[in-house]
Amino acid sequence: MPARAAQTPRMADFHDELPDPIRSLAGRQCGVLTFEQLRLAGLSDALVQRRLRRNRWRAVSAVVVVLHNGPLTRRQAFAAAVLSGGEECGLAAWTAAEAAGLRGWERPGVHILVSKGSKPALVGGVETYVHESRRFSKDDLVAAWPPRVSIERSLVDAAVWTRKIRPACGILAAGVQQRLTVPESLIATLDAAGAVRHRRVLRAALIDISGGAQAVSEMDFLRFCDRNALPRPLLQNVRVDSKGRRRYLDATFRRRDGKLVRVEIDGALHLVAQTYWADMFRQNDLAIGHELVLRFASFVIYANDPDAIEQLRRALNLSEPHDYSAA
Repeated sequence: MPARAAQTPRMADFHDELPDPIRSLAGRQCGVLTFEQLRLAGLSDALVQRRLRRNRWRAVSAVVVVLHNGPLTRRQAFAAAVLSGGEECGLAAWTAAEAAGLRGWERPGVHILVSKGSKPALVGGVETYVHESRRFSKDDLVAAWPPRVSIERSLVDAAVWTRKIRPACGILAAGVQQRLTVPESLIATLDAAGAVRHRRVLRAALIDISGGAQAVSEMDFLRFCDRNALPRPLLQNVRVDSKGRRRYLDATFRRRDGKLVRVEIDGALHLVAQTYWADMFRQNDLAIGHELVLRFASFVIYANDPDAIEQLRRALNLSEPHDYSAA
């Protein structure tokens, strides 16, 4: 006979012949409970083991039971990983952000945060990434199910645990763009984290997103050119938008063949759609006039992004560090 297609278990499957306390708990926890919770609710070990043997329920770790025998849903995988982690455990980073509503930044598996020295039980069938922290306790968890860290901590941790700076800044921007938090709250969380990876660049990006005055300055861009053996460009003034925020820095290079290469540094990671569309039309005008325009987010200058350096060198036809001079 052909195998029956896997189906998402119905809540009724969890509640069959269960005491009221277990029904209530199963409903809240997506049908995922610990052996200890079942015992405290009055179910004997013999009854639990009988249901496991008959494949009515399934043990997915040494401490967690799922009250059905089908595949786990995403939420049930979250619950199983957290319950297997002990009292001081919560969803973390990308997983916590996903649970809080962030879209477009999901990662496979389940990331959990535990206090230093904890030993979470392994969860069968769930790829679990365990992160230990000395500055974490159950008081850091928000009132949600499954337990998770705050959206601010989840975004900051995800950014700090990301090796490359562009996606690190990107997930912070996404959290603000999707209106899950505000830059000021993220800055406070980042400051509380102390000396973490990317701290300086992430903080600069967050100030930029908030519309602060710490956009890339002329001196910042000239230093970027100097340390990467790029010619010094002619610089225009930093642009100021209608709300008084510093948003752009224009630089112009002239190649030996006379062609101009314009560079625009975009502030605020272009969270405002109207600004982005206006820039599109302006860049179209430059393209129609046969001008070469490169655009970079402000944080890549702070981060000395190697891709930005490589693109600039290609645009300037640089084979040797000092082939060309600024216009």
